[in-house]
Amino acid sequence: MKRTELSEIGEFGLIDRIKSQTALQNGSSHLGIGDDAALIDAGDHYQVVSTDMLMEGIHFDLSYCPLKHLGYKAVAVNVSDIAAMNAIPEQIVVSLALSNRFSLEAIEELYAGIQLACEKYKVDLVGGDTTASRSGLGISVTAIGRVEKGKESLRSGAQNGDILVMTGAGGSAYLGLQVLEREKQVYLENPNMKPQLEKYEYEVGRQLKPEARLDIIHELKELGIKPTSMIDISDGLASEVLHISKNSGLSAVIFQKELPIEKSTWELALEFNLDPYTCLLNGGEDYELLFTISQSDHDKIKNMADISLIGYMSATEERSVMRTRSETVVELKAQGWTHFNKS
Repeated sequence: MKRTELSEIGEFGLIDRIKSQTALQNGSSHLGIGDDAALIDAGDHYQVVSTDMLMEGIHFDLSYCPLKHLGYKAVAVNVSDIAAMNAIPEQIVVSLALSNRFSLEAIEELYAGIQLACEKYKVDLVGGDTTASRSGLGISVTAIGRVEKGKESLRSGAQNGDILVMTGAGGSAYLGLQVLEREKQVYLENPNMKPQLEKYEYEVGRQLKPEARLDIIHELKELGIKPTSMIDISDGLASEVLHISKNSGLSAVIFQKELPIEKSTWELALEFNLDPYTCLLNGGEDYELLFTISQSDHDKIKNMADISLIGYMSATEERSVMRTRSETVVELKAQGWTHFNKS
């Protein structure tokens, strides 16, 4: 029998393969695999369900990630998926795989962070599971929310001429990770050295304790704007733009000069001899929102705080591209975090 390595197809290729072999059998299953969350028909609204798993050594390093921050982040990244459907989260379920090196006090610290996130996003922890692990800590969170029928925003809804909008700024979480990894190496070489993190508080904070942009969902509702498509930025801006493009059957054009990067993030990228735009496009874990709106909603959104109009969707372009400051056209490619790499 032929053996295909998972590294050959990658995470999204695996998801596509599973989706192609899956058929929905229940009428209540309105939307299955392929978006930020599933939609379950619940009468006058859709129940929105999403799940994420965080594995020690892959998604987090406990040598510099406090358990309380980790608990908060595990909830936030799932709430972000619910927000990306233009929905409001209501409950979470948390499952843990634990090795015997974790004490009761350590787990209570983890759940203190989970509870803080529950209070921040007004969600209820309603259950979960625990099991033993031989390889560290694993956290799986399932988030459940709701959205009124007709108000959901899917990756597939973008229309020709729609405006591409990004919240916040990007690249900072990736650079925060670079700082943490650098300081870890310094500590390993000299345990008496104190980590130098004060200068990088913003970027480190964006890595260790990201925030889901539920505030944007509420503000869009107040402005009477329903995004035609939406996704959260977990794998880098380029990857998410391409997801919307692929699912909507359109190409995207983004403008480099409009891409939002904080001044401190820009300076930190240069400190690491990295291109700031590459960090934004391919870094990941920013958990901002990328969405499209109709041109008719431009005047409603143009004065909204903390958003950038970065491009548009096109039915005539053959590929998704970025127009640089020098007017060079560069094809967009997803080059962020790739699961299943060969070791």
